[in-house]
Formats: sequence, structure tokens, C-alpha cells
Amino acid sequence: MKLIVVAVGTRMPEWVSEAFEEYVKRMPRDLRIELVEVRPEPRSGGKSTAQLLEAEAARLERAVPRGSFRAALDERGREFSTAELARWLAARRLEGRDTAFLIGGADGLAPATKSGAELVLRLSAMTLPHGLARVLLAEQLYRASSILHNHPYHRE
Repeated sequence: MKLIVVAVGTRMPEWVSEAFEEYVKRMPRDLRIELVEVRPEPRSGGKSTAQLLEAEAARLERAVPRGSFRAALDERGREFSTAELARWLAARRLEGRDTAFLIGGADGLAPATKSGAELVLRLSAMTLPHGLARVLLAEQLYRASSILHNHPYHRE
């Protein structure tokens, strides 16, 4: 099973890339993380926020592998504890479907992207910069996988 992080934004600060890649390389073979970056819509040109989100939504849609379970990240989504995330991840693994985690850009995700997702997930009640959301998601996926593999990284 692959975990695909489909994120709006292509030029993250170096610390974001380094931290994300650190957790990617720690993941077990059966739960690999892949990053797919999607170009943000330029914020110049007088487009409305809705138009910007719609353009980014189309790019996200094209980037998600067919048949993947879709989990949209949004601060108003469902919150899991780490143990709950591990159980949820185990259930996805049993289904055998790849899982795509959708991270929006500066304006978040389009309403249609969230409503079309099988899960709307929040990492925090606070709004996070999208680069930090990538890192936090990768760390939590690693932590959940460590629970599933009885690795000592997660301590209760």
C-alpha cells in the first residue's frame, strides 16, 4: 500500500523538504510515502479565491492515482489520536487501496475537493502552513506505522 501526499506547492523551504524526507525514509516497506507536488495557481491576475481553488482542485484531481482512498486535510475535519490513526491506517492496508492525502495551498482546498473525499481529516484545530502540514502528516504516519509494527518510536 502506498500513502501518497498530494500537496499544492512546489517550492517549500529546505527544512520542510528535509524533515518530510526524514520520515519518508523511516517508513516500512509496506507503507511507503510518496510526495506529489501540484503547482499552485498564481495569486495575481484578479482571480477570485473560488477560481483559484477550482484551478488547484483540477490539478489535485489529476494527480491522485485512480482508485485511491482520498483523505482531504482541513482544520474542520475529523480528528484522530495517534492510536486511532494507526487503527485507521491498518484498516486501509487491509482494503489494499492506496491512500492519497490532499493538502491545499494558501487558501486551503476547494469545497468540492473536501466533499469528494472519503475522509476529511484535521491535524490540528489550528490553521497550519501547508509546508508544516506536510511534515506533521509524515511524522504522524510514521508514528502510526511504528505502532502497527511494534516499533518503540511511539511511547504512551
